[in-house]
Amino acid sequence: MASVSRTETFDVEIEKLYDVIVDYNSYPEFVDGVSSINVLEQSEDNARVEYGLNLIKKFKYTLSLSHKRPTSVSWEFESGDLFKKNNGSWELVDLGNGQTEVTYSLDVDVKGFVPKSIISKLTDSSLPAMMKSYRERAAAR
Repeated sequence: MASVSRTETFDVEIEKLYDVIVDYNSYPEFVDGVSSINVLEQSEDNARVEYGLNLIKKFKYTLSLSHKRPTSVSWEFESGDLFKKNNGSWELVDLGNGQTEVTYSLDVDVKGFVPKSIISKLTDSSLPAMMKSYRERAAAR
């Protein structure tokens, strides 16, 4: 089991960042390790999304997501072949002047034995790079 949380300030308007977070179909274009996305359902308030990842090993999982424009996106694990639990959230605070405080939190647990390198890549080591990719994508909008 691994839990991680990171808070950063982005020089990006809150609405632009929120729009990038809920644009699930674009993830393979800019999120490292995401090889495929299948949006099963999506509305203003929620979504069900199947993610295909390729991080040392290929795996898929489905999350049930809740949207609260423009301040939060949270999710709970629904099904998949690696995780027992994958819950987390994006919390966004408008700081004004085009800045947004961003907190990304993740709590995961996996089935059976999974090498620590995969868990570490999913949580600690790739988190700063992942947040950077969202920041850059939103800044380019």
